[in-house]
Amino acid sequence: MIRLNCFFKANNEEDYKRALDAAVTLTGYSVNHEGNIAYDVFESATRKGIFMICETWKDQEALDKHSATPEFGENVGIIQQCGELKLESFNF
Repeated sequence: MIRLNCFFKANNEEDYKRALDAAVTLTGYSVNHEGNIAYDVFESATRKGIFMICETWKDQEALDKHSATPEFGENVGIIQQCGELKLESFNF
């Protein structure tokens, strides 16, 4: 299994809302992608303008297929325009 924690920090309040909307939209698609075990978005209770996408995949093939979808490219593109994205990856 592969776990990804994608931390996002917004440029400003407007960008935060736009990025969070894109993350929620992406989550709606991603939970149905083959090989997805878990996918969700979490907002920080202590740091304004920060959220995390937490995702778990069966294997690298499933993650690669997910990453190649149009909805991934579109929504991650929006998120990247709105602030800084930091990725942590763990293999189980």
